[in-house]
Parts: sequence; C-alpha cells; structure tokens
Amino acid sequence: MEYRILGGTGIRVSRLCFGSLGISPLQSHLSIEEGTDIILEAIRAGVNFIDTAEFYNNYPYIKKALKLTNRDIVVVSKSYAYTYEDMRSSVEKARKELDRDVIDVFMLHEQESRLTLNGHREALKYLIEAKEKGIIKAVGVSTHTVEVVEAAATMSEIDVIHPIINIKGIGIKDGDICQMERAIEKAYKNSKGIYGMKCLGGGNLIGIKEEAFKYILDFPYLHSVAVGMKSIAEVEANCLIFEGRPVTEELKNRLDSQKRKLIVEDWCEGCGRCVQHCKFKALSIVRGKSRVDPDRCVLCGYCAGYCPEFCIKII
Repeated sequence: MEYRILGGTGIRVSRLCFGSLGISPLQSHLSIEEGTDIILEAIRAGVNFIDTAEFYNNYPYIKKALKLTNRDIVVVSKSYAYTYEDMRSSVEKARKELDRDVIDVFMLHEQESRLTLNGHREALKYLIEAKEKGIIKAVGVSTHTVEVVEAAATMSEIDVIHPIINIKGIGIKDGDICQMERAIEKAYKNSKGIYGMKCLGGGNLIGIKEEAFKYILDFPYLHSVAVGMKSIAEVEANCLIFEGRPVTEELKNRLDSQKRKLIVEDWCEGCGRCVQHCKFKALSIVRGKSRVDPDRCVLCGYCAGYCPEFCIKII
C-alpha cells in the first residue's frame, strides 16, 4: 500500500481511504461485528485512513475496530453543525464514541457555496480553536461543488478538502469534471490535503469500474481516495487495485455475485428528473419523493447523473 502526506498537515495516510458509509445504518446496516471485520480486513491490508461522519451513525463500528488493532489509524469525521456550540458537541461526541482524545481531521460536512461557508463561520471558529488546543489535528470541508473547492483552496483556516471527483463528473453540482480538476489542482498546489470521494459515482460507475479506477489513480492531485466498502471481497479487490495488482477471476466472480440495489436517499426533493430520464419506467414520484420499482430497474445508474442532490446510489 502506498502512503502519502496529506498536504501540509504532516499526517501520513494510505492512498486508499476506507469509506465507512457503506457499512453504516444508512446503507447496508451491517451488524457491529460484520462492520468491524470489514474495517479490520482493510487495516490488515495496509489501509490506515478511515472516513466517517456524525450523520453516518457508525462510530461504534470504528471504535471496536480501533480497539482490536495496534496500528496507528487516521480518522476523519464531519458534522453539519453551523453554530459554535453545536460543533463543539459534535467533536465531543466523536471523541467520546470513538474513544479518542484527538480526532485527526474534523470537517464541515457538505458545504455547497461560499455563502454556506460563511454561514458556518461560528462552527469553523470552534474547529480552529479545537485545533489550537490539540483536540483535532486538522480542519477540513467536504463538498460536491467546484465553488467550495476554489474558495477553500485560498482559506488559511482549511487544511483538508474532501471533494467529489469521478471520471463522469457524476454528483458535481455546479460544474463539470474539467472545472473540478482545475479547482483541485489549485488547492493541491496550495498545500491543501486532498482526498477524493465517489470515484465510482455512488456505485453508478460499477459497469466501467476499471476505467473509473484508472482515471482516479492517474489523477495527480489527490493524496488519497475514499472508496465505500461493505464486504471483505470489496476490501480485497480495492486494495489490489490501489496496489497496482490484478484482481483475480475468483475475486471478480465473488464481487459479481453480490446482490446490488438502487436506493433513493431521504433527502430526495422529488424534482422528477430521474423519472423523466428512466427508459425502463422504474422510477416514479410517490408522496413527493422518487421511488424505485426493483422489478423494472436494471441498475444502469443513468438516473443518478440527472439527480441534482446526488441522492440516487447503487449499493
């Protein structure tokens, strides 16, 4: 496994970051034991970087895995809090539930624009103070927008940026892949730590995963990439890919045998764009939200490209 220093933070991270959303109650809803085993498999393979968030509600999985390893693991968490006190509560919750005195990186979760960054200034103020006190090591933002990457690239308060980036630009809310690439390059050259998200487009690029992984690994302005993993087979395959080694046919068959489904997240606004573009009539609007008919859905994932809120995923 390759390791890199996360920008100017001095934090050493594996090129592959364990994206923990997949094991959480929001998606696969694995048991604590199952989720812990998957995290430990990644750690045994050399992954030392775990991405989580307060919203994922999966701190117990990570806490148990950390207790069962003697390796030094870097943990990032995030919060939607926008007031000073609420962010303080979020950080304290992470410290308590992860049983860690220090959180390596703590982020403002899913910032959408310069205006939202400004609206979170009190929460950011707390994170800066927490860093000064040694409660966290670095301050960051996660985002699906080019605008926030460009803004954070010049903010001295921000150490780490977690942007969406994938070969098709799925999920970028305010631009295209070329614009996102340029913004990330700018931030990288300004010594920001950069680790990408959604390199498989929320599961919608599984059909071209080899091409998608090649793109993300060839892009030179990322220190690490968070990949969601919810099975031992996925951990094994992703580690091989990030180490530049071929995935065996036996492992490919195990992955292909995993049942997948399309989900629509709770924050769907019912705009109907996905319904309009589904050629298989597998989507409809029910009580103001998109609903999938599993008997019609062929898991092509095209609908996700039309969702402005990135709430359609294949898991």
